[in-house]
Amino acid sequence: MTSLGGVQMVDWNLAVATATRLGRPGPEVSREEARGIVAELRRHAKVSEEHVRDFTRLTPANPEMADTPVLVVDRPGWVRANVAGFRELLSPLLAKVEERRAGTPGGAVLGAVGGKVTGVEVGMLLSFLSSRVLGQYETFAPVSRDLPGGADGGGRLLLVAPNIVHVERELEVDPHDFRLWVCLHEETHRTQFTAVPWLRDHLRMEIQSFLEQTDIDPTTLLERLREAVQSLSGNKPGEGAGGEAPEGGAEERPSLVELVQTPAQREVLGRLTAVMSLLEGHADYVMDGVGPQVVPTVTEIREKFQKRRATGAGRLDMALRKLLGLDAKLRQYRDGERFVRTVVDEVGMEGFNRVWTSPNTLPTKAEIARPAEWIARVHRKSD
Repeated sequence: MTSLGGVQMVDWNLAVATATRLGRPGPEVSREEARGIVAELRRHAKVSEEHVRDFTRLTPANPEMADTPVLVVDRPGWVRANVAGFRELLSPLLAKVEERRAGTPGGAVLGAVGGKVTGVEVGMLLSFLSSRVLGQYETFAPVSRDLPGGADGGGRLLLVAPNIVHVERELEVDPHDFRLWVCLHEETHRTQFTAVPWLRDHLRMEIQSFLEQTDIDPTTLLERLREAVQSLSGNKPGEGAGGEAPEGGAEERPSLVELVQTPAQREVLGRLTAVMSLLEGHADYVMDGVGPQVVPTVTEIREKFQKRRATGAGRLDMALRKLLGLDAKLRQYRDGERFVRTVVDEVGMEGFNRVWTSPNTLPTKAEIARPAEWIARVHRKSD
């Protein structure tokens, strides 16, 4: 999917170059200190495997799937890994756009220009995110020499060393405890995917379904963008000139990402949101559950980290988070952790692990908010 008809719909190389050029420099460390940090993160990732498996009672479906690499990367390395994943996931949508463009007069020229513009936009977004992500289990990018992965399409665990060091210094917490705490969270994600073989393909199918519902008609898309801008500016159709909300109380405004979706996409996104809330909440629950045994300062770390997560780095950071829908990501941690904790308290860890049986036992978005409904559906009916 590198090019279609000789013209890239997204200039991925430009995206990487833009993100690298605009990316903030990481914290200052000596070469010797950097080597020590990398070695320690790898040790913590290895140690976290056993802690997470013992606590969750999840084990890899087969030994080969468990053999996924741990990559300690810098910010450009994280960008390159995610661009490779984007290329893989977005290929059906870009092929659809290219097919529409092929019949448009001057489409090749517009596509060449558009590929550059989109490449810069993707690069700017990745630049913003690359300084904030501490770690990630990346599962969609194809295996390559520079990006090894596990067997049978398994992914790789990314730990972004500069960001981990930056946050531990900003929070003024014990660096060794913080690094292990982060590894416990990310190792939980690796365990989720290696212990539940169908999870990766299920997520891929949901994402592809979301992309297939994308309306690529320019007129429709422009109209939706116009409505989105009106909504974000506080002057939605049907409101007063001052943007007054309808009678009945104020309602939180959706993000730009939400506003340009089609109704069919919102339905798919509801399912994706539920799954991601489960995965993120489960990881938070595990890192805090294991933490007291192996991370002496876990209470201090959690308290400071939660405060940082909620407030953001500043007004601009909070505005961008809202615009891009990243606030929804933060709600996933909170709502998902509450779901997991409630279910485990009610039916135990083995009872909670029924959630991994099949896509049908995953919680819905409504059940994430009301765990008792998931328990009633999955446990009491089967019992």
